[in-house]
Amino acid sequence: MNKRSIKDLALKGRRVLMRVDFNVPIKNGAITDETRIRASLPTIEYALSQGVKVLILCSHLGRPKGKPSPEFSLKPVAEKLSQILKRPVTFAEDCVGEPAKQAVASAPDGGVVLLENLRFHPEEEKNDPGFAKQLAELADVYVNDAFGSAHRAHASTEGVVHQIKESAAGMLMAAELEHLGRVLERPDHPFIAILGGAKVSDKLEVIENLIPRVDALLIGGAMAYTFFKARGLPVGKSLVEDDLLGAAREIDARAKGRGLRFELPVDHVVAPKLEAGVPTETLAVGDAAIGDRMGLDIGPKTIDTYRSVIGGAKTVIWNGPMGVFEIEAFAKGTMEIAKAVASVSTSTGTTVIGGGDSIAAVAKAGVTDRITHISTGGGASLEFLGGRELPGVAALPNA
Repeated sequence: MNKRSIKDLALKGRRVLMRVDFNVPIKNGAITDETRIRASLPTIEYALSQGVKVLILCSHLGRPKGKPSPEFSLKPVAEKLSQILKRPVTFAEDCVGEPAKQAVASAPDGGVVLLENLRFHPEEEKNDPGFAKQLAELADVYVNDAFGSAHRAHASTEGVVHQIKESAAGMLMAAELEHLGRVLERPDHPFIAILGGAKVSDKLEVIENLIPRVDALLIGGAMAYTFFKARGLPVGKSLVEDDLLGAAREIDARAKGRGLRFELPVDHVVAPKLEAGVPTETLAVGDAAIGDRMGLDIGPKTIDTYRSVIGGAKTVIWNGPMGVFEIEAFAKGTMEIAKAVASVSTSTGTTVIGGGDSIAAVAKAGVTDRITHISTGGGASLEFLGGRELPGVAALPNA
């Protein structure tokens, strides 16, 4: 990682503005998953251990469309963080203006303040310089630890860096850049990528960026059906992106031209509709008996093939499930791939998982602790793996 780190800054006695990713799911005022809060704890605790005057945390939550909305308030997050840190966390009723200034000014030495949702102001997503300046004026130093928002050029991720004297990457940001950067630039071979999920459009840049780098590319999930249709195979009512059939053919040709092992499922679990309790059947891909049913998971022969390819890997990246794993009848493919990926990292390999669904899948399979690195940034990790520069990273000064 060639960016300046929080560990390169003198923090003692200074006000530190830290952009975190506290975009957590909240139901009826209760946080249902604390993963993102806990992911920032090492950076938060490091800053506090260095004797900061005040630690000011800022984040977005959901999509309130530029105006205050009680359901998107970060207040429940302040309460949860206070419990986790076992210390008071002051909640500022706004992220700029008098409420924010007052909360920071009245915080005790070494205190923690969480600002209200940045996206309650349209200027945040517009990367408005005036809004970025208001954020910068609260602090002496800026730290970006929100990798999950680094692909957005917003006031709190990009604009603020130009308004403050010193800035750096937090420890979560550094870990993300280190692990994702290493698998792209210096992977141990064989290097395998597994891509699933619903849409080819979400993964197009990633596939194109990985073709020259990986030794094998394994495709699963609904996105496989766009490739099947491009090859003239029957797809029934499966999800297909017709406007990407040409792109699918090009990817096929590029993979072939490079001699890349490009694997699509050879069998699949089909059903008349996407819900629990419906009758299912396992068919060979290409079997016209799919009729007007849809493919919802990879089949046992595909699992065996993918398992053997993964078993020989030294580096694996996985983004996107193999089927609709939330429903038990269509979960086996994703669960078996999760276990296969986990068995790589228990030996000498490196495994990196990105995307909310893949993270949920390894948790469901009970193998989270056997993965080398789990990326917290869904869209950001996809853009990074797709070879794009992330504005929130690019803005930070080099080491």
